[in-house]
Amino acid sequence: METTKPLNNSPGNGKRLGEILRILGRHKLTQGITPEKLRATVEDLGPTFVKFGQIMSMRHDMLPAEYCEELAKLRTDVQPLAFAEVRRVVEAEYKVPMEEIFLSFEEQPIGSASIAQAHMAVLRDGRPVVVKVQRPGIRETMAQDVALLHRAARLLNLTEVGDVVDLNMVLDEMWTVAQQEMDFLLEAQNAEEFRACNRDTAFVDCPEIDHRHTTTRVLVMEYVDGVQIDDVDTLHREAYDLEEVGLKLADNYVKQVIDDGFFHADPHPGNIRIRGGKIVWIDLGMMGRLTIRDRSLLRDGVKAIVSGDVEHLKQIVLTMGVHSGRIDHARLYGDIDDFLAKYAKLDLGSMDLGQIIEELVGLAREHRISVPKGISMLSRGVLTLEGVLAVVSPKINLLEILANRMSAEIRKDFDWIEEQKGRFRNLYESSQKGIRIPAQMSDLLRMALKGQAKVNLEVIGSEQPLASLDRMVNRLVKCILCAAMLLGSCLLCTTGMQPKLLGIPLVGMLGFIAALLMGIWVLWDMHKHK
Repeated sequence: METTKPLNNSPGNGKRLGEILRILGRHKLTQGITPEKLRATVEDLGPTFVKFGQIMSMRHDMLPAEYCEELAKLRTDVQPLAFAEVRRVVEAEYKVPMEEIFLSFEEQPIGSASIAQAHMAVLRDGRPVVVKVQRPGIRETMAQDVALLHRAARLLNLTEVGDVVDLNMVLDEMWTVAQQEMDFLLEAQNAEEFRACNRDTAFVDCPEIDHRHTTTRVLVMEYVDGVQIDDVDTLHREAYDLEEVGLKLADNYVKQVIDDGFFHADPHPGNIRIRGGKIVWIDLGMMGRLTIRDRSLLRDGVKAIVSGDVEHLKQIVLTMGVHSGRIDHARLYGDIDDFLAKYAKLDLGSMDLGQIIEELVGLAREHRISVPKGISMLSRGVLTLEGVLAVVSPKINLLEILANRMSAEIRKDFDWIEEQKGRFRNLYESSQKGIRIPAQMSDLLRMALKGQAKVNLEVIGSEQPLASLDRMVNRLVKCILCAAMLLGSCLLCTTGMQPKLLGIPLVGMLGFIAALLMGIWVLWDMHKHK
């Protein structure tokens, strides 16, 4: 993946850097950052960063939930490109005049965003299509803005704002995702993969891509003229059963997640249409992926939540994520116990799958456990889809459908003979271990009698007190050194040692200055860590 390009020192870059610094200073980010302040800052930074903010609103593994919710409110309001610019991009990609490819091409866009805009068109063979055209220079503009924000963050010492945001990591991730969205060939591949995954699902479809005329900067796809899924009045008039629509929508999304591991990460109403009795998923630029391991752990997690198994869910969180530093297992166990206690008295139909995943991702972050990117994107996707279902068919519950699908899979895959074989195998292994217990106990007692037994003791939660004690000892040593230099300098002042400065031996004067500087250092350190 391409990295952020180095900055040149053109006057335009200096002006833009000054503008970014003024915006960051106006919002006083050095004094702390709140969700509202972050959203306001992103809005003032312009359309490029609004797009970045929309991307990061889906990354609950990198930002706390309240920040993601605030960034999700961002809306891109971008002035459409002049048609002459659109023509230049299209003809630069095809190397021929636009008229040789399209029979007609609407000058007025049907949608305009920070990265691209879409136009209605008709191909030479008469097929109506939507043409998505990338804004000229958008890649270079975004690269420069990211590099400038990196520099602005260093100048304002904003690389880490408290324990909330590692700004450099966030900027790098935003740039990586933005590059993927700017590669229309990747979106075309996503559409083909999605179509292949849902080939056997009669009620699901997606726009067909015209690969012959699709490039990295121009995407040509089938025009979908269906009804937007939240337009319930039109769906009623066309005699659609909304309960059936909602059930099929939820069932297909669960299939995307559990069976395919390839799901639509932004299923808002504008990206879902109903056409000819089929659910049509559009805008497949942002897709989430789950590995086989992630899907297995997700299934096990649902089982642990339903059964209230704290220890099993704790192990799933630890296995799924990557943790940095020491884990306080007792605190993690307590937090998961509190989490499950909230849902203990609720039935499946009363639980929100999106909220559960979001809370678990937040809990993992509090313990410095980073979950896979796919799980974080799933959290946002499920929350968005649950909002769609609340409009179309409020009685449908995603977690209930997920549990029912898992139960059906268990019944389908259950083999009584293999199950009994497995139980006998476990029984045999347990009996072998039981036979070895007396010998192991004898070895342990013999080692204890010889004084060779050792006990490894880990005191949970001792790191912070020990760190405080270490700082205290270091300060004490500095104070002793400071006092020693002060006393030594005083003794030197009573001698006639040469050379002298202002009537005081020079070595003694240097000792006084060193003692003064060390004293200021100790006081500053105490103020910083109080």
